[in-house]
Amino acid sequence: MSIWGIIIGGTAGLAIGGPIGGLVGALAGHAIDTMRVSQDDHLRQNIAYSVALIALSAKMAKSDGKVTLDEVLAFREKVDIPEADVAKVGKLWDLARQTTTGYEAYARQLRQLFGAKATVFEHLMGLLFHIANADGSITDKEDEYLYYVACELGFDDKDFERLKQLHGNYPDNPYQVLNISPDTDMGKVRQAWISLMRKHHPDQLQADGLPAEFMRSATEKVAQINAAYESIRRSREI
Repeated sequence: MSIWGIIIGGTAGLAIGGPIGGLVGALAGHAIDTMRVSQDDHLRQNIAYSVALIALSAKMAKSDGKVTLDEVLAFREKVDIPEADVAKVGKLWDLARQTTTGYEAYARQLRQLFGAKATVFEHLMGLLFHIANADGSITDKEDEYLYYVACELGFDDKDFERLKQLHGNYPDNPYQVLNISPDTDMGKVRQAWISLMRKHHPDQLQADGLPAEFMRSATEKVAQINAAYESIRRSREI
């Protein structure tokens, strides 16, 4: 069963606390105020990540005063949602958009579950940038929103600028992708490449709590890292 089926159907006696659990409870039509997913910490992370990303996406789409079809479609471009679950996931999006709970609460609960600056948060921020860019540009309001979400997840100003360069409307810079300076020697370039490949490998990310339904971003990230390394390697051979 997909993560959406678990969230929608309450499989395994799902009961999850905090603002994320409150949103799941609203979708199910009853209050949820405890955390119990068959004592499965990994499943709990999967559910929390999925629901929080929807909540943060919906809040961001509303941050500039409007929600466009492009933004909703951009979410589906990057996330696997079975056709049978689309309507309910859409309802969850609408509930998140309308709730009075602020984005801070969802981001803070994620940080408590995963830890500050978790690798999976880089993928979450990438998805949020993708949605913000859906209509061709990131508004000032969306940029501000993205910055504050990043801060809540444990990223600092330098981290945010790097994420913005990687996921905004900028051409890929291989050195930014590998998070190294242009004067880095080739041995350390290779070390950076290997380190990032390990961190962002889909198997590692799944072990870290990224749901299978979000693996598209992981495979794209691996391709981006490989392309950056190859670009630098070829340029050094000229």
